[in-house]
Amino acid sequence: MTRIRAVVTAVLVGLVLALLSTGPAAAHGGKLKLEVAGDGAEGVTIQATYGDGHRLDKPVRLVLTGTGPDGQKLGPLQLEPAPEGQGFYSSGPVLSPGRWRVTVTAPAPNPGKAAAEIQATVAQTAPAPAPVAMTAAADTPRGRGVGGGWWPIAAAGLVLTAAAMGVAMLFGRRRAS
Repeated sequence: MTRIRAVVTAVLVGLVLALLSTGPAAAHGGKLKLEVAGDGAEGVTIQATYGDGHRLDKPVRLVLTGTGPDGQKLGPLQLEPAPEGQGFYSSGPVLSPGRWRVTVTAPAPNPGKAAAEIQATVAQTAPAPAPVAMTAAADTPRGRGVGGGWWPIAAAGLVLTAAAMGVAMLFGRRRAS
């Protein structure tokens, strides 16, 4: 009977310790830390973390507003989480070229606010790739290219494998005798 009591006591102590240890770790509260930057073109990126430095474990509501060149106004725009990672938000191309003053705010229960000066530029496009001609080498037998194809490499691999197995078997027999 004392053994059963000891096991039950150990299980109860373990449960109490597990419940006590998960309380503070699961609770993130207070202000959010927001880092606002330009995306190199016509958008805004935001990295949001809890005040204690941990990454966000749930989406939060972030609102973007801004003032641009010639007094242009932007927002308020609600931002959606980006697929790049936890706590990462992106506005997409919403700015016209020029210098912008943007502000991002987060309402309660996790308030936060950050502002930044961003230089928006026209997005660059990659140059079109040059066409590549696919031709077989005419001076090699049957147009297989240098080396005659993949089969010589495969044959060499098989020969090396067979040689290694033969050496292993030879040394294995000598030790057994």
